[in-house]
Amino acid sequence: MGTFHNDKGELHGITVVVDTNGPEVFVGRCDTMDAAQIVLLDVDQHQDGHDGRSKHDFVQQVARFGHWKKQDRVVIPTERIASVRRLGEIPVE
Repeated sequence: MGTFHNDKGELHGITVVVDTNGPEVFVGRCDTMDAAQIVLLDVDQHQDGHDGRSKHDFVQQVARFGHWKKQDRVVIPTERIASVRRLGEIPVE
């Protein structure tokens, strides 16, 4: 369960996977999410095909073992977001 800051949104403090409509997928702790953007903290990012792994393969690895922080903060505009899912709700195959 996340921390309770009514002005931050229901996902505040929850580790989420943000898939984009481009080649990137992000994993990080949600700070804020509104109609314009999502702000993630302690973020790992993957480009589809990098190191021979698809976005799906990367998310599966993160679901099994956790993510490694590569960036302190990332802002993703809503128009780039394909989906936002809680990491804990991703089924491990």
